[in-house]
Amino acid sequence: MLQIEQLDVRYGPTHAVRSVDLSVGEGEAVALLGPNGAGKSSTLRAISGLVGYGGTIRFEGTDVSTISVHERAARGIIHVPEGRKVFVDLTVHENLQIGSTAACGRSDFSLDDAYDLFPALRGISGRLGFALSGGEQQMVALGRALVGSPVLLLVDEPSLGLAPLVANNVATALAEIGTRTSLLVVEQNVHLALKVCTRAVVLRAGEVVLRADADELGDRSALLSQYLGQSDITAPIV
Repeated sequence: MLQIEQLDVRYGPTHAVRSVDLSVGEGEAVALLGPNGAGKSSTLRAISGLVGYGGTIRFEGTDVSTISVHERAARGIIHVPEGRKVFVDLTVHENLQIGSTAACGRSDFSLDDAYDLFPALRGISGRLGFALSGGEQQMVALGRALVGSPVLLLVDEPSLGLAPLVANNVATALAEIGTRTSLLVVEQNVHLALKVCTRAVVLRAGEVVLRADADELGDRSALLSQYLGQSDITAPIV
C-alpha cells in the first residue's frame, strides 16, 4: 500500500530524514519509533505532502510526488498530527463532521463508528473544542480522522501529554482501528506502540537503525533502549 524509497527531508541546512526506506502493507500497523529529533514527524509530513522531500513515495502503486495535500487526503491518506489540531470554536460533533470532507465516496467509517469507538464523546458532543481536556481532544482528532474513512491512517504521538490511563484507552482504540485500516504510528511510548503495531522501524538522527517485528523487540530491549535513550522498555503500559 505504502512504499517509501530513499526519503530525504531537509529544512534549510538541517537534514531531518536521510535515505529512509519504509513500507506499510494493506491491513498492517507499523510503529515508527525514535527519540526527539529522529525524523519521525517529518516522515509523516512528507507522506501527507506537508513538506517537500527527495526520494519516492508510492501510495497504492502511484507516485504521489505531484499530488497535493488535499488530493492525498482524498485518496485516503489521513493524518492525525501531533498536538491534535482540534477546531476550538466548533463543537465536538462539528469537528467530527468535518472529517467527512475527506471521505470522497468511501464509507468505511461513519460518525456512529467514531462515537462507538469513543463513547465518552457522546455526552459532550455539543461542547466546544477549547473546553476539552487533552484526552478528549485526542479522541476527537482520531474520531475526525476516522470519519474521513482512511485507507492509511498516519498518527503522530497519540499519547503525548496524556495520563497513563487515558493513553492506554487511546492505545486500545488504535488497536481496534488497526483491524479495519492500515496504520503508521509515530510514538515515543514503546509500550503503547507495541500494543497497537505488529512491526516497528526505529529512526535515529534521520536514519533507520533497527527494524523488527513487535514480538522480537522484547528480546532486543537493551539495544532498543540504547537507540531510544530509554532505560526501561519492558514495563507494561497501565
